Amino acid sequence: MLTLFYQPGSASDVARIALEEAGADYRALRVDLSKNEQREPQYLAINPKGRVPALVTDEGVLTENVAILGWIAQAFPEARLAPDDAFGFARVQAFNAYIASTVHVAYAHWRRANRWADDPAAQQHLRDVAPERYAACFQTIEDEMFEGPWVLGEDFTTSDIYLFVFADWLDTIGVDVRRFPKVHAHRERVRARPAVRKVLAQQAA
Repeated sequence: MLTLFYQPGSASDVARIALEEAGADYRALRVDLSKNEQREPQYLAINPKGRVPALVTDEGVLTENVAILGWIAQAFPEARLAPDDAFGFARVQAFNAYIASTVHVAYAHWRRANRWADDPAAQQHLRDVAPERYAACFQTIEDEMFEGPWVLGEDFTTSDIYLFVFADWLDTIGVDVRRFPKVHAHRERVRARPAVRKVLAQQAA
C-alpha cells in the first residue's frame, strides 16, 4: 500500500486528490506542520527536505508534487490523468512545473517570508507585494495558458488538480478569484468532482 505524508490545507492536497482520482489504495498520514513534526528525525528519515508531501511507494520515496503527479499518472494509466504520448505528457509537466516553481513561490513569499529575508521590514515588504504577484501568475494562466474546459483542453489531467488547489488559495491571500473568470469556473468544476469532495470532507471532519 502507498503511504502519503501530508498536511491538510497545504500543497500536499494536490497529491492526495490525485491519489483519489486515480483510485489508488493508499493511507494518508498527517504531518502536523504547526508542531514542526516535519523536522522530527523520524520524518526527516523519509524526506530530508522536511516538507510535505512525501509518497512512499514499493520502489522508494517520492517528493515534490511535480514528480509525484507524474508517477501517479503513469502508475495508474487507466485513470487517464495525463496523455500517454510524450509531447502531451510534457505539456502537463510544463504546466505543473509553472505552478511549483512560480505560483507556489509567489504564495510562499506571503506565507513564509522568513525563507527569503531575515530583516522584519524586508519580510513585511515581501508579504505586502505577494498578493499582486500571486494574482499576476493567475492572470498569465487566465490569458495565456488555460485552454478550456480543462487546463489543457478536453481532458482532465493532474494539471487541473494542481491549479484547483492553488486557485483555492486566492481567497486566503486576499485576491478575488472572480478577477479570473476561467480560473473561477474551473475551480468550481473541480470542487464538484467526487474525489475532491471526498478529500475536502475528510479534512473538514
